[in-house]
Amino acid sequence: MGEPNFWDNPDKANKVIGQLRPLNGLLKPFAELESQIGDLQALAELAEEDPSLEPELEHELGQAESRFEAFELKAMLSGPADANNAFLRVQAGAGGTDACDWAEMLLRMYIRWAEKHGYTVEMVDEVRNEEAGIQSAQIRIVGEYAYGYLQGESGVHRLVRISPFGKGDTRQTSFAAVDVTPELDDSIHIEIRECDLRRDTFRSGGPGGQHQNKTESGVRYTHIPTGVSAESRSERSQIKNDANALALLKAKLYKIEEQKRLAAVEKTYDSKGEVAWGNQIRNYVMQPYTLVKDVRLDVETPQVQQVLDGDIDAFLEAYLRHKTKKTHRKSDAKAAAVSRDAAVSS
Repeated sequence: MGEPNFWDNPDKANKVIGQLRPLNGLLKPFAELESQIGDLQALAELAEEDPSLEPELEHELGQAESRFEAFELKAMLSGPADANNAFLRVQAGAGGTDACDWAEMLLRMYIRWAEKHGYTVEMVDEVRNEEAGIQSAQIRIVGEYAYGYLQGESGVHRLVRISPFGKGDTRQTSFAAVDVTPELDDSIHIEIRECDLRRDTFRSGGPGGQHQNKTESGVRYTHIPTGVSAESRSERSQIKNDANALALLKAKLYKIEEQKRLAAVEKTYDSKGEVAWGNQIRNYVMQPYTLVKDVRLDVETPQVQQVLDGDIDAFLEAYLRHKTKKTHRKSDAKAAAVSRDAAVSS
């Protein structure tokens, strides 16, 4: 940034600044913590001589612990795409109209979470259900570490409640699938051969007026070797939908390759299995009791409404800690294996 010609290419300069921002998001609080630890040590020494300073020491220690926990969580977001924007897709599964309504409730939950954390949300694609809810929808969440925080939300989400669309007071179980992929920037290159792509156009429908309904502005790309597909229909322009669909496809392919590299146990997009019983990652129970429980992490809360209003940080943080511990165990196991091989060779 100190080069005289840094601003000759504004687009490139802004991308560099964008890469610097998340780095400063780690380095600045790290330096502040180091400084605060030094102050705490000095205050502790004074408190040994003057017990009246102990309440102040306890207060300062509590603040330092809170700041350290926040820093520790952000430090877990160390993946190549963790600092990027995110695409989040919700797809209704088994459960008919209830499932479509449940899918819309989930979409609202993520939008509320994003807004509470200062992120910008853009609708990329939406297919409404005739009676209620949505069949599917995709949003773009813009902001630092959007993908990093939301990456663990991919999977099947199960709702249990008394259906507002049924008769009587019978409980209804509904399912919806969530998939989160990163928006890729120039620092991550995904090469797709043109011969491996199939491009389809279709009439969009939905919001946008008669123009979208009468012209084939929607675009769908399919990666033939993997069968992974991505589509966009939210823009009036086919050119813009084409660019959006291709960017989404690259994001999905990146996610698959990244999970292979990390040997992740979570299933990749298009291999989650049936969006139905037995495949869920989280249960949301509204009757006869209230409970939200992540079956992977053993994290739960009875505050269902708060969760549906976007209060999902406890689940996001638990997944990041679980992922970090798993990565450390794999690293330790690999190091032990290398040591054994070295010992055998010697």
